[in-house]
Amino acid sequence: MDWYVLFVQTGKEEMVQKSLRYLFDEVTLSPFVPKRLLPERRNGKTEYITKALFPGYVFINATMDNSLYFRLKNIPGYYRVLSSGTHFSRVTAAEMAPITRLMGNKETIDISNIYLVNSRVVVKSGPLQGLEGLIRKVDSRRKRAKILLKVAGEPKTIDVGIEIIMKINDSFC
Repeated sequence: MDWYVLFVQTGKEEMVQKSLRYLFDEVTLSPFVPKRLLPERRNGKTEYITKALFPGYVFINATMDNSLYFRLKNIPGYYRVLSSGTHFSRVTAAEMAPITRLMGNKETIDISNIYLVNSRVVVKSGPLQGLEGLIRKVDSRRKRAKILLKVAGEPKTIDVGIEIIMKINDSFC
């Protein structure tokens, strides 16, 4: 079985995942909607909300053939399987590895605790620990880090939640 990506109606990822679980057994097809926990400010307070990691995408682990493809077309909210021309685009194991590592054993990426040392990010704990190379930018005001992931050969920049423990500058040492 290989990983594929379904393009679905944005905001309906959960509904499509439930439909897939209802219509297919785990041996035939296993759906996966990765999510992330993000801090958002509302009325001066920080609230944590859960959002889809890749809005409009549902990952499936399946053996893709024509019969499966035509059964997928009957799912409400489903648009298409991501493809490159005439072939369905597989998500390689190398592309899935950072995603599954960030997820751990859950479907949601938790908040990572970080230090900022002279504009360098050091992850103390959380899903980003050991994956500092994925971080492209840190927005300390919004408590988010932009990470770069590849899906089906396409680079995607994603926001994930962080908690900045401390900012350290050499000028203060």
